[in-house]
Amino acid sequence: MPASLSDADLDRAAAVLGVEAERAGPMTRLALSNTASGRRLAVEVMRVSGSAIVKVYGTEAHLELHDCAGLVTSEELGEVIFFARGGGRVAGLVIEREAACSLYANVAERLLSADFLSVAPEVAQAAVVLSLSEPLFEGDWSPEA
Repeated sequence: MPASLSDADLDRAAAVLGVEAERAGPMTRLALSNTASGRRLAVEVMRVSGSAIVKVYGTEAHLELHDCAGLVTSEELGEVIFFARGGGRVAGLVIEREAACSLYANVAERLLSADFLSVAPEVAQAAVVLSLSEPLFEGDWSPEA
């Protein structure tokens, strides 16, 4: 399993999202807003015991991703995806520069390496998004059926 998120990982996430990382001890906060849509999000990453909890506070939602083991950033898409994995399942929390977020939870690992054209349309998007986590777990990647 990868090490907990580093300051460098969170600084990279902040840069992609266009915000400053605010730190207070083991907690890092990323505050996002989008004036055009009126959306605001606060993303708090609490690093504890070699893992991390990612909390997202929105106007009408509160999401948490426990045991976050890594993240992937995309400057082109303006997104950061935080990942967790365990028990043959993967979860991902997508944070967008425009202060939007999406959660994909409890997705079977086997779908990540499947032919995306052959999986049911209902799960294809989750499989494609979460497949970006595979490099985080190289050498430790063994999808369970």
